[in-house]
Amino acid sequence: MPIYEFKCLECENMFEFLLINTQETLEMNCPKCECSNIEKMMSTTHYAVGVSGTGTGPKAQTRSCSKGSCTTIDLPGHSR
Repeated sequence: MPIYEFKCLECENMFEFLLINTQETLEMNCPKCECSNIEKMMSTTHYAVGVSGTGTGPKAQTRSCSKGSCTTIDLPGHSR
């Protein structure tokens, strides 16, 4: 169940909303000022991959390129 973040365009209050059914249409209002003038925010994610010291975590490869240096990060898990 995704949690979406919204910002009220009137009072600039930021709040979250848990959406259980993506097909459901809801009228949403700011919980602070009750205004319906809101916008969906781009959410950030935070996660950890692998366990420290096991050698199964992400691997970074840095090399020189035309703009200075480039880094590629390989994450463990399913690949195509």
